[in-house]
Amino acid sequence: MTDPHADTPADLPTRSFGWSDMFLKPEDDPRSDGGFDDERSLLVGYLRDHRLTLELKCADLDAEALARRSVPPSTMSLLGLVRHMAEVERGWFRRTMAGEDAPRIWCTEEEPDADFDGAVADPKVVEEAWAAWRAEVAYAERFVDEAAGLGVKGHRGDLTISLRELLVHMIEEYARHNGHADFLRERIDGRVGQ
Repeated sequence: MTDPHADTPADLPTRSFGWSDMFLKPEDDPRSDGGFDDERSLLVGYLRDHRLTLELKCADLDAEALARRSVPPSTMSLLGLVRHMAEVERGWFRRTMAGEDAPRIWCTEEEPDADFDGAVADPKVVEEAWAAWRAEVAYAERFVDEAAGLGVKGHRGDLTISLRELLVHMIEEYARHNGHADFLRERIDGRVGQ
């Protein structure tokens, strides 16, 4: 059975590889080349690089492109990923690690997938998503900078987690979603890599 909503090959961008399809020349890439000297800088550095990767994957796209869904029945989009990661950052760093009473930004019990479902092609929604994500990243960076050490513990229900484990988890979370972002971006305009 053919999916009536599927793009035809003529609707999809042409895939090609070359420096013109890359996001940046290697010498302009803001991400690190590694070389971290200690555990804290290693974890913070790799997390920073993954956050920058998400920004790169979304660079230079308008609201319509950012909100474009992957393939039915998925509701995943680049904009949805930005909103989702704002929720993730907020949940782990504000609620779990700092113990704040910080409500979710978009998601509710009634709408647990509002981060993805509400990612619509509206410039105000895009602006709100980036503002929320940047605010949560800034909070997380301050929290890590001010933490006494990587052994600092946070609590969520019966879960106790160290800052060390959380940083590894956040690297994993971004890495997973940056893989999704690779495919989403390639489907939008054919840009690949980085």
